[in-house]
Amino acid sequence: MNRRVVVTGMGVVTPLGCEVDELMQNLLAAKSGIRDLVYLDTNEFKVKFGGEVHDFSPEPYVVKKEAKRVDRFSAFAMYSAGRAVDQSGIDFSKENPDRCGAIIGSGIGGLWEIETQMQRLIAKGPDRVSPFVIPKLMLNAAGGNVSITYGLRGPNFGVATACASAANAMGCALRSIQTGETDVMVTGGSEAAVTPMALAGFQNMKALSTRNDDPQRASRPFDKDRDGFVLAEGAGILVFEEYEHAKARGANILAEILGFGTTADAGHITSPDAQGAGAGRAMAEALSDAKLNPADIGYINAHGTSTPLGDKAETQAVKTVFGSDAKSVSISSTKSALGHSLGASGGIELVICISAINNGSIPPTINLDTPDPDCDLDYTPREARQKDVKIAMSNSFGFGGHNASVICGKV
Repeated sequence: MNRRVVVTGMGVVTPLGCEVDELMQNLLAAKSGIRDLVYLDTNEFKVKFGGEVHDFSPEPYVVKKEAKRVDRFSAFAMYSAGRAVDQSGIDFSKENPDRCGAIIGSGIGGLWEIETQMQRLIAKGPDRVSPFVIPKLMLNAAGGNVSITYGLRGPNFGVATACASAANAMGCALRSIQTGETDVMVTGGSEAAVTPMALAGFQNMKALSTRNDDPQRASRPFDKDRDGFVLAEGAGILVFEEYEHAKARGANILAEILGFGTTADAGHITSPDAQGAGAGRAMAEALSDAKLNPADIGYINAHGTSTPLGDKAETQAVKTVFGSDAKSVSISSTKSALGHSLGASGGIELVICISAINNGSIPPTINLDTPDPDCDLDYTPREARQKDVKIAMSNSFGFGGHNASVICGKV
């Protein structure tokens, strides 16, 4: 029998705030974090907006000297982990370090550092490339730095499954505790890919919205007039803990992780299965793992990226899995307000699911003005909704055909 796993701490970095309460207040107020980009020159770009995190400082969790030695995505992870650990109240100096670990996902890793040092290599030659370039760009650097900070000697690795990275990382952390390998895991995802290369790449594959005249209305999941996703950055990190371990130290338990499912489309490298078959199987596996029925789910935080194909596929997947309950489950896409933070999105969105359970409020899908006829479920359009949610599901689907679903609930 698997051991129970609970969440005792959460931390975020997002375009709508770097505190969980601030993020939720802004989401419930239907605010958008999308605006014109300021950290890169967009003069030659077709897309000029995104979900940047402004005025971010990793202090006090990363001191100024150390901040120069980590990429932005690692700094996001270290800050969010610090907030999560503080909230959990855990003192790792009193824990067995061999039974504590960190598994953190990222779809791309240190892209800022890669681009910066490549420019330096071309302009000034190999001798001017930073000696910190490799440890800064490594995708596993986020988890490595968190592990070093807290002396966690258990499982420690990065997960890269594109936009499903955080969800898959959390699934690995869940299994590690369930099977008795560990007692405490710091997990989630981090991404800082609002860079010239990423912006150019995504715009040239025509994946991004080009609504430059109205950025805050550009991300519109399930809306008939959607024209692509909005590139964003951020992090969502949680402390997962074995239930009895958390109880014994008097921790404030925020939620229980009830189930996880992960699958592959094995189809196209970027386009989802048109019927959402792989996505549906991930949801079904998570339900089976949690020993739940579709009717038990009160809220789904959809992957909902605002792409023409993806939103239809996810809608079809929900219909297939939930059957007659598909029309009654509350769904929303918070990417409508935050944009798509790629490998970090699953971590941020699980934090949102847990907050919705604890606050009794479901954040809306903003900008859903004219529903797509093919997207005909209850997407909580435009305004937040009061609802007593006991169990929620978070969906994450990524390029490469990766699908992952996580289910959480009240304890």
